[in-house]
Amino acid sequence: MVKPEQVLIIEPQSELRFRGPFTGSSVTSYIKLTNPSNHKVYFKIKTTAPKRYCVRPNCGTVRPNQVTQIAVTLQPFDFDPAEKNKHKFMVQALIAPDDDDEDYSDVWKDTNPDQLMESKLKCVFENPVTNTTTAKSPSTATTTKTEVNTNNGKNKGVGDSVKSSPKILGETEEKLIKAAQEVNQLRVEESTLRQENLQLKEDLLKLQNAALGNDATLIAARGLTSPSSSQLSPIPTSVLIAIVMAILGYVLGKLI
Repeated sequence: MVKPEQVLIIEPQSELRFRGPFTGSSVTSYIKLTNPSNHKVYFKIKTTAPKRYCVRPNCGTVRPNQVTQIAVTLQPFDFDPAEKNKHKFMVQALIAPDDDDEDYSDVWKDTNPDQLMESKLKCVFENPVTNTTTAKSPSTATTTKTEVNTNNGKNKGVGDSVKSSPKILGETEEKLIKAAQEVNQLRVEESTLRQENLQLKEDLLKLQNAALGNDATLIAARGLTSPSSSQLSPIPTSVLIAIVMAILGYVLGKLI
């Protein structure tokens, strides 16, 4: 017997996508049910992995020209790429009878399965961590080991780089700390040299001022002594001339 065609519009139509990562927290995707008919429609959500998912609501009613959204939550788990597309969901729908009394608790038990409208959706897991990180195969590991041996240990594997990176970071931090200490020490020495330079400049100015003061004192002393001697030196000469003139006048007067 051919099953009736699905009356509900289901979005997405064929794939229910869950985007990881899936380890730390739950991931939720949504199913939208639209009833374009003039009849009330019952719905029920089933899955092949009921322990992995939480569906709210998992059953109910969609009234004419109304929309219902179903939240499908995937519980945290360790992602296994082998499980891709293994989980499936089914949306079952049934047009409510005209004498519907809003009690649909037993409607699924009393209904012939061939009368149910069913739509299937497969689950698709999108894990960004898995997509960007490629697992290393045995052949790749062998090749890498061979290459390392061929190059006499010059090329290191990814594991060695990861292990040595903390050591490299520690050495870099120590070098930075030492460099900072040396810079501080140089700054202190520079400040000390500047202070000593200023002190030397002050001492030099004091010496220059002292030298200028001594020169001025000597000049002043010379200015005071030289005029007095120049003025006093003619005095004895004039006195002598006057005495000689007086003597000569006296002698001449006696002769005349």
